Amino acid sequence: MKSLRLLLCALPLALTGCATVSSGFSSVNWSAAYPWNWFGSSMEVTEQGVGNLTASTPMDEKAIDDALDGDYRLRTGMKTDHGQIVKYVEALKDDKVALVVNGDAGTVSQIEVLDNDIAAADGTKIGTPFSEVYDKAFGNCEKASGDDSASVECKAKDSQHIRYLFSGSWGGPQELMPPDDSLKFWKVSKIIWRR
Repeated sequence: MKSLRLLLCALPLALTGCATVSSGFSSVNWSAAYPWNWFGSSMEVTEQGVGNLTASTPMDEKAIDDALDGDYRLRTGMKTDHGQIVKYVEALKDDKVALVVNGDAGTVSQIEVLDNDIAAADGTKIGTPFSEVYDKAFGNCEKASGDDSASVECKAKDSQHIRYLFSGSWGGPQELMPPDDSLKFWKVSKIIWRR
């Protein structure tokens, strides 16, 4: 029994060491081997995607369900986006939409996170105030478009794929972006990963 406990303690250290030896293993999520992640580990939004959902995940209900470990109830649909018909899959948790997965060319192209249990790698999640992430909108944010036109979309720092959608209220014109002193009270309403 003592040797089993020792093996369980040494295994994550050995695996972490292996990850640094070869760059060929860089796509493997080695942190999943840590004992504290064995039970109830939560998904995270990273440059690669959301949890096991990535740009290489087929836009197929079974593949998406497998990537989500069967933790969500899925429903599929079609919509138009910039004149194109796009397939989407909604992942529901407790009958509330937690994720919206969009795809084109047969694979996942965009994931919208609405679940406040899923955070970005920097700790930002649904409900995080603008002032905790940014000092100012200039150079970071732009007015969102489409269904989200009442919101502001900001690029996550040092990211090519992650954006935060901030929502709130202010008394100015709908077509203008609010000033920083109003934005600082707005909160993340959606985390968006785009291929």
